Amino acid sequence: MRIISGTMRGTKLFSLEGNNTRPTLDRVKEALFSKINYDLQDAVVLDLFSGSGALALEALSRGAKKAFLCDSSIDAIKIINKNIEKTKTSDKIVLLKCDFKRALEKFKNEKIKFDIVFLDPPYITDFAQEATKFILENNLLNKDGMIILETNDKERILEKLDKDILEIKDIKKYGKVYLIFLYLKKI
Repeated sequence: MRIISGTMRGTKLFSLEGNNTRPTLDRVKEALFSKINYDLQDAVVLDLFSGSGALALEALSRGAKKAFLCDSSIDAIKIINKNIEKTKTSDKIVLLKCDFKRALEKFKNEKIKFDIVFLDPPYITDFAQEATKFILENNLLNKDGMIILETNDKERILEKLDKDILEIKDIKKYGKVYLIFLYLKKI
């Protein structure tokens, strides 16, 4: 696993061992960041189910100004810290070791808003829908912000999203993985 582009291009990242996480494949990550590259400049990003922190670090490498990372796994936190140290990005990162609900509650209480939210939770959960609902209900997404979901079950995700508030801008498929790009509807 490596950073694909930007100021940290080519930096090899540490990754978690075992089957508890699935890193976003380089080809998926490359397609994702090519699509949002112009939205990254000075963006505040949230990587809610961080794993190794690769998505947030890629965003910082490409011009994001700040990244918030969250994971509940102590092993993931250790790997993220190693990657932060390796990339020398500690001044641009806020790292939380807690479950996503506690993290979102903290962001709500501190009135933190995001330009880009990455949601890549365990596929068999409803965490993506729960997180999206909380983000919308508590106004954690900036007006022109976006949420990017990674899933292997597009239909299950789409049926539970609030389409009165969210607009599906794009859906891309890479092997068994779908990337769903969501924006707030313009009123």
